[in-house]
Amino acid sequence: MDTAPQHTGPLILGGTGRLGRALRCLADGGHWPEGRAALWHGRRGAYAWDMNEEAPLLPRPVHGVIVLAGVTEGSPEALAGNTDLARAALRLAARDGLGPVLLMSSAAVYGRASDTCREENASPAAPYGAAKLEMEQVVSQEIARLGPEAPVACCLRLANVAGCDQLFGAMGAGPVTLDRFADGGAPRRAYIGPLTLAKLLSALINAPNLPAILNLAQPGDVGMEEILATAGVSWQWRPAPESALPRTRLDTARLAAITGPVAAARAPGLVAEARLAGWSLA
Repeated sequence: MDTAPQHTGPLILGGTGRLGRALRCLADGGHWPEGRAALWHGRRGAYAWDMNEEAPLLPRPVHGVIVLAGVTEGSPEALAGNTDLARAALRLAARDGLGPVLLMSSAAVYGRASDTCREENASPAAPYGAAKLEMEQVVSQEIARLGPEAPVACCLRLANVAGCDQLFGAMGAGPVTLDRFADGGAPRRAYIGPLTLAKLLSALINAPNLPAILNLAQPGDVGMEEILATAGVSWQWRPAPESALPRTRLDTARLAAITGPVAAARAPGLVAEARLAGWSLA
């Protein structure tokens, strides 16, 4: 009789941040079964670990590692902490034979690109994007350094997550002002709903082969005014400054080749998924 312990869900590092809380809400609500079986990390809880210290032993088996932990704002020195967190995750995975490791990068690595953004290109225009690109490069270096013990690792260039980005935050904080471009429209952005994100993370964890870099978004782009109108939020316009970026869109062909077709981003679906994951106007 096989008495070997069975793998459960993934280890999720950084489960107490905004994105982690949204995914945890989906898991607790029964909408993401693999998340419900996950081992959730924080400074306290089921797997307590200060990622600047040596990682404690895992309390039970896991399958794969999802690294949500990251620094999103602050000085360039503070943002450089993203590389330290990535190294810590990879070293834990190498020590305990875990994998694959999915690390959250960002579409910010594409900077002001106006064409559809593909994985072979990156040109960050702000410190956050530069820090995430540096993290990707450090992951590659750390994998090489770890040698045969290295886990499979994939850096995911994540689009705006509905309910977790600045626009959804602004809707809950007060009056919203949108840039208006010459064509009369607001900025259009690459998006992904949190439930779609959860399902794709599960698919990637179980994929037989992963690239080092992968865009993670629903196909297409969505106008910010479409999201506001769907959510029932009013807004005011201002002329878009010259520095405003009209559109970001990520190429998702490589993602679809691994996970299968992904539904295009639409405002009604994004708002519904955000609410399912705990977002509200109150």
